[in-house]
This record gives sequence, structure tokens and C-alpha cells, in this order.
Amino acid sequence: MNSVRATNRRPRRVSRPRPVQPERNNGDRDEEAPAAAAAEMAIEESGPGAQNSPYQLRRKTLLPKRTAAASATASACPSKGPMEGASTSSTEAFGHRAKRARVSGKSHDLPAAPAEQYLQQKLPDEVVLKIFSYLLEQDLCQAACVCKRFSQLANDPILWKRLYMEVFEYTRPMMHPEPGRFYQVSPEEHEHPNPWKESFQQLYKGAHVKPGFAEHFYSNPGRYKGRENMLYYDTIEDALGGVQEAHFDGLIFVHSGIYTDEWIYIESPITMIGAAPGKVADKVVIENTRDSTFVFMEGSEDAYVGYMTIKFNPDDKSAQHHNAHHCLEITVNCSPNIDHCIIRSTCTVGSAVCVSGQGACPTIKHCNISDCENVGLYITDHAQGIYEDNEISNNALAGIWVKNHGNPIIRRNHIHHGRDVGVFTFDHGMGYFENCNIHRNRIAGFEVKAYANPTVVRCEIHHGQTGGIYVHEKGRGQFIENKIYANNFAGVWITSNSDPTIRGNAIFNGNQGGVYIFGDGRGLIESNDIYGNALAGIQIRTNSCPIVRHNKIHDGQHGGIYVHEKGQGVIEENEVYSNTLAGVWVTTGSTPVLRKNRIHSGKQVGVYFYDNGHGVLEDNDIYNHMYSGVQIRTGSNPKIRRNKIWGGQNGGILVYNSGLGFIEDNEIFDNAMAGVWIKTDSNPTLRRNKIAGVLISTNSHPILRKNRIFDGFAAGIEITNHATATLEGNQIFNNRFGGLFLASGVNVTMKDNKILNNQDAIEKAVSRGQCLYKISSYTSYPMHDFYRCHTCNTTDRNAICVNCIKKCHQGHDVEFIRHDRFFCDCGAGTLSNPCTLAGEPTHDTDTLYDSAPPIESNTLQHN
Repeated sequence: MNSVRATNRRPRRVSRPRPVQPERNNGDRDEEAPAAAAAEMAIEESGPGAQNSPYQLRRKTLLPKRTAAASATASACPSKGPMEGASTSSTEAFGHRAKRARVSGKSHDLPAAPAEQYLQQKLPDEVVLKIFSYLLEQDLCQAACVCKRFSQLANDPILWKRLYMEVFEYTRPMMHPEPGRFYQVSPEEHEHPNPWKESFQQLYKGAHVKPGFAEHFYSNPGRYKGRENMLYYDTIEDALGGVQEAHFDGLIFVHSGIYTDEWIYIESPITMIGAAPGKVADKVVIENTRDSTFVFMEGSEDAYVGYMTIKFNPDDKSAQHHNAHHCLEITVNCSPNIDHCIIRSTCTVGSAVCVSGQGACPTIKHCNISDCENVGLYITDHAQGIYEDNEISNNALAGIWVKNHGNPIIRRNHIHHGRDVGVFTFDHGMGYFENCNIHRNRIAGFEVKAYANPTVVRCEIHHGQTGGIYVHEKGRGQFIENKIYANNFAGVWITSNSDPTIRGNAIFNGNQGGVYIFGDGRGLIESNDIYGNALAGIQIRTNSCPIVRHNKIHDGQHGGIYVHEKGQGVIEENEVYSNTLAGVWVTTGSTPVLRKNRIHSGKQVGVYFYDNGHGVLEDNDIYNHMYSGVQIRTGSNPKIRRNKIWGGQNGGILVYNSGLGFIEDNEIFDNAMAGVWIKTDSNPTLRRNKIAGVLISTNSHPILRKNRIFDGFAAGIEITNHATATLEGNQIFNNRFGGLFLASGVNVTMKDNKILNNQDAIEKAVSRGQCLYKISSYTSYPMHDFYRCHTCNTTDRNAICVNCIKKCHQGHDVEFIRHDRFFCDCGAGTLSNPCTLAGEPTHDTDTLYDSAPPIESNTLQHN
């Protein structure tokens, strides 16, 4: 609160409670008459036997010592403080109990008077309780000092509940075990045998704001004898004035009602709590239409306000910003406690709660900050505070704003259904957010902007109508171990030079992608579980350069990681598996580094470079994909080195459609079809790899240097269909069909290659007179001379091996076609003339020896 407003505020109107003048002489006996009359009535109503009772209500002039001592104690109670004679486990709030007068042991041998004996021992409990029901709390406490039986009866919870509700109105005991802490309990479940009395003791020394009651209270001193220390006021302003004038210690009970346009400036550690039956906060409403409803100023540290509704409802709801007011305004160097309040503001300028300035450090718990026409909670200018277990919803702007080095601790809040963003941190705002439930906000659940740097831990951020977390314009932040799911767009958006840390989160079931980094975004994406998203688990584009490591990215309806439009980044030690499309896509000028990842079990390709996708792929395990482990096409030129690529159903590496690349020091083995397949005008360079078979076709011109090519299911190297190659220093051995096979018309440049110890299955089959179909498979075609039989009307797609021409088509009109890769249609049973060499025909058909490109997705359309 600025000094101008504090200086110009109107002076308090203080009405001090009128003191009660006690009457001490014969009047005391007169005031005992109602209790005596009640006793007489109760005795008469107790039954026929009571008419012969020796008990008569009269004063004794001579009493035994024990009775005199008890009377002395009782007579001392009012002068020493309220309820001091009570038998209770907690008396600190009522002062120290007076010492009892010593009684000699002989006094216990004196016979009790008959009336006393009857009253203490024989009068029925119901009658005693009826008598006690006419007593106020101090008299009841004094009665409890008479004897053990009276102590038990005087502590009856029903008696104390009636007294308690008459004073405080609560329908459940409000416990106040320590300063700044209030909570209601269920009497049946509380550990104390009489929680009504316990709470009465804890709350006894407060003042009460109860409009219209003060005059009645001070006009009837006899009716409220023993409550002289209670103070009643008509207005909150008057009660605050009483605190300033030291009339009481600062505990104020605000009773049921609507309090309008009071100037509530708190400059001392007062405690103000609503007092009403049922849901307390609904019954106590404090409203202002002109100024901030509550203003906490320096000196109000440790003040407490709780269990009430606080409203700011200006007549002009669109006031200029310099006239912005709030429900709660907490200024420099104060740390009040706000607890169990309902906070509402209909002003379109200013927030419902504003915490501003160095040293502003409130504790706000269990409050409902909702339905406000601007921001719910605004923390700025180095303010701090603890905000726990609040309900923040349906606010017109952000549920929470943190700005300008504000650094709150926000735990277990429910932030939802906002008409804007859930939490907005910007302009160097900070804060620690833990275990909050943030959902169904119109924009992002959590937005970070302009050097803000919050820490968000173990929150649930879900069902955002746009995204989950949006970090932009150089925002930062740490998002750790959160659940981010079911958001309409990306679970996490990072853009415009922002650099957050996203670690240990579960990011799943988004209606688009998991993490979307674009527009020069940065960030550390680490150890997250990203799965089940409709688009890519992680998408990197437009010069963004994050570090992505130790994540599990799996079971996505699209690809695992999609790097496009000049995206960059370091992607290392992730596990990418079981995605519907490629495990990793790299395209359109992107240059990521993919290192030490496990990319496996995909439903298409492992890593797919296309449309000028570049980058580095090194030290990865890439295995068990339905298509190739790696595909390179359309001008892409990656560096692929030291990877293990195995178990691909359509080859290890496929380079096609003008693909390039440097493929070095890899182990490429145990793949169906070739270990490396190069086709359609592609020109990669392969160096120092271990490869189980290389197939080169269709106008490609690769360079193979110092590779070890072995254990292939077909030939070591096959070159066909107008392709050429440069082969230098390669070792080609132990391949099934043979070492090097060149189709008709193929010329290669060869130097220092070693071809040895191959299995030569084709030569052996030809020399044995076998049909070559017997050594063919779905993925491995032998290369040899093949023919066409015009007598059997074979088509241009069919081919016949040399042994079938000699045996099965002997005497037919046959034609030599060329030396190339094929499988024998005679042995396959596709001709009308049965094969006599292959045995039973299998009726196989031509196999499409090509790898289908990954299916194009809707990603580019969405983003």
C-alpha cells in the first residue's frame, strides 16, 4: 500500500465498549436468586421423594473447613479471570489457577451437612444438569470445583455446546491451538472429551463484531455477569480501533452479516475470523465498492484473516489502471495469514489478491479465488509467500500471475477452468509450484515468458484447450516430474529463444504432439516418458536446438521424434520404440545429432532422412523395424557412423531417390534383404563398415572403401540396372550366394579388394543342375543368366534359370535376356509347363523388391 493512500484514508471512528460497574455487597446475593430458584424448581420436579428431602436452599453460617475452602475458591474465580476454576487440561488462555487453601486431614472426618450431602450425592443427574443449564461459563467452572461429581456434570458437552454457540455461533468447534491456526472439528471424532469447552477456552479473550448487539450486551450487565471481559462492536473499523487503543489483545470475531465499505487497513498483528453457523465463510461477507477491501501494511506481520467472504465490487468495473483496487492488498514487509476465505472481484482492472513489494510474504491457504473479472492471484515486485490448498478457477485472465522477481511457494492448488491461462509467469517472475492440479484452462495450463524462471514439480497439467506448458520469448523454468496429458495441442511448447528444463515428466495422450520446440527454441528435455500422443512425441523445427536425452518416446500414433525446417539439437541416449511411423524423422534442411539412442520395434522405419535432411547419426542401436533401420532419400546427406543396425524387415540402410550420406564404421547385420541397399540415383560413401550384403541398383554411383562385407544372406555385393560403383580395399567373404556379382552392362572401378571364402551357393546349384528358385527367398534373389521361353508364352516380367531352360524347356523357342538378379518363374510354378527340377510348385508371385517410403503425416498441416 503506498503512503499516499495511507495518509489520505479517513480516520477511524472508535466506539469503546461501555464498562460494566460491578456491584459487590448485598446485590451479589440478589443475583444468586435465579440459580437458587432454578434449584428449587428442579428439586420439585425431581419426583415425590424429593418433597421429604432435608436439602433447603439457604446459606450456612457455619461450614466444615472443606466446604469453606471450596467456597473461598469459588468466590475468588471472578476476580482472577474467566473460567479459572474449571477442571480442564488446558488453562493457559485463562490465566493461572489460584491455589486451594490447605485443609488438614482431620477436616475429612467432619460429617457433611445433610443439604450438602443430598445436593452432592443424591440429587439426580438430570436435575443437576437442569440447574447447570442456567449458568454461564464462569459459574459453571466454579461449580465444577465443588466435588468430583459436579466436575463431571459441569463438563457435559451439551452444556458447553449451548454456551459456545450463544457466544461464537459455530455449529462445530473451532479449534485454535496456536497463533495463526484455526480449524473446525467434528465433536464426535475429536480426541478431547469436550471439544466445545476446549475451543471456548482457546477463543475466550476475543472481541466480537456483531452489529446491533453491543448496546444490548452493555445494557444488561446482570444477564451477562462473568462476561465483563468480552467486548462487542458494531463495525470492524471500531474493533480495529479497539486494538490500537489496547482494549484487547487483537482477536476479533466478525459475526454473520454483510459489512460494506469499511476501511480495513491492518497495521498490527491482529487476528480476524468469521463467526457463523454452518459454512462460516458464506455467512460473513466483507465487501467494498470504492477501495481495496483489505489492505495489509507494514506492521501487520503475523496478522490472521480467516473464514469469511471478501469482495471487491466497484460500481465502475472498468476503472483506469492507476485506480486499480483489490479484494486483498498485501504490501511491503508484512506476512499475514489468509485462511479459508472466499475471494471475489468484479473489477476488470487489478487482481483479486495483489501481493507486491519486498518483504511481502503472506500465507494464503484453503481459499477460493474464483469468478474474478481479471487475475485471481498477482505476485510481483520481489514479493514471496506461501499459497497452499487453494481453489482458483474461472478467472477472466490468469488464475495466477507471477512477475518482476516475485518468488512464491505454491503447493496443492487446484487451478482450473480459467478463461485465459492457468498460471502465467513473466518479466523475471519465479516461484516454486508443487503438486498443483492445473486443467481445462482456455489457453495453456502454465505459461512462461520474458526471462521468467519458475520451478514446477509434481503437478498435473492436463486438458488444456490449447497446450499444457507454453514457454516463449526467452522464458526459462524447470518442469520436473509432472504429469502432462490430454491437452488439445502440444503437451509442452518451447519457442523464441526460450530455454527451459523439462525433466522426469510423463507427457502422454495429447491430441497433437508431446513436446513441440520451434522458432529458435532451446531447452533440456531429459528423462521424460512421452507416449500415446497423436503426433510426434518430440517435434523440433525452425532453427530450434534443444538437448533431448534419456527419454522414453514410444507408442505414438505418429513418429517418435520429428526434426524439420532446419531443426537442430542433440538427441542422445533416448529409447524410441513402437511408434506408428518412423522412430526419428529428419527433413528439410535439419541437422540434429543423434547419439547413443536405442531406436527399435517401430512399425515403419527406424531413422528416416528425406528432403535434404542432414545431421549426424552415431553410436545408436537401431533394430527390429518393419521397414529399414535407416532410410536416406531426396538429397539428404547425413553422417552415419558407429551404429549397430539389425533386424530390419526391409534391409539395414536404404539409400534411394538421390540420397547421399557418409556411412562409416557401422555394424549392419542380420537384416532381411541387403544390409545396405542403394538405388535410384543415389551416391553415398561407405567406409570401414561391417555389412551383411550390399545391393546397388538403378543409376546409383556409391563409393565403398575398406568395408568388411560378410555373412550376407545373398551376395556380398550385387550391382545391377545401370549402376556403377567404386570399390576399394573391401574384404568380401562368407556370403551365401558369392562375393561380387555384376549385372550385364555394369562397369565398376575396383582396387585392392579381397574376395574369398564365400559359400558360392549359385555356382553350386548351377553345377548340380538345380533350379535356382530353390535357393531364392522372399528377400534374396540370385544373380545369374536368365532366359525367356516364347513357347510357354512367358511375360516380360518372368524369367527362367539356365538349368530349367536345359531341362524343362528343352526344344522350346527360348531367348537369353541378360545376367541379372531374378527368381525362376518355372520353379515358382507360375508357368503352364510344370518344373521338373524344383519339385512341387509353390505358386509364388513376383515380389516388390522396394521399400515403401514412410507414410506422409498431417504434421506439416498442423504445424
